[in-house]
Amino acid sequence: MSKKNKDEKKEDLTAKVAELEAKLAEQETKIAELEDLKLRQMAEFDNYRRRTNKEKLDLMETAGESIFKDMLPLVDDFERAIQADASLSEGVQLIYQKFITFLEQHNVKAIATENADFNTDEHEAITTFSAGEDKQGKVIDCTQKGYKLGEKVIRFAKVVVGE
Repeated sequence: MSKKNKDEKKEDLTAKVAELEAKLAEQETKIAELEDLKLRQMAEFDNYRRRTNKEKLDLMETAGESIFKDMLPLVDDFERAIQADASLSEGVQLIYQKFITFLEQHNVKAIATENADFNTDEHEAITTFSAGEDKQGKVIDCTQKGYKLGEKVIRFAKVVVGE
């Protein structure tokens, strides 16, 4: 074999090696891109799964909201009956306590208003009343109790606020 043939074969071989190295680099870039895409899609799916699980949990917690909301006037009537008639008071109070226990077991709780700071997230001001500086921005009276189902307000407390 002549030196010229050897040099040509060496050049051909070098060119093929360079070509293969370029293809290898290209394939490695594609692999890296695909791995990055896979990781992003996995993270996106994980976020989707968490979000839907949270939505399902929220839905389960508040599924009976309308039923409980419709029951709240009954609580108001019980409270008025207890205050109005002392002779019925004991029996009505017993039923009232059972009903309040039932609501609490289903995570329905009254919103605190006594000596509370006025909070627009829980209270609805129906009027204001001049009551001195110590009562400014405080709930002075509650005309209708408010209730929460879990952390969600299902009825705002109707209150009188000091100014």
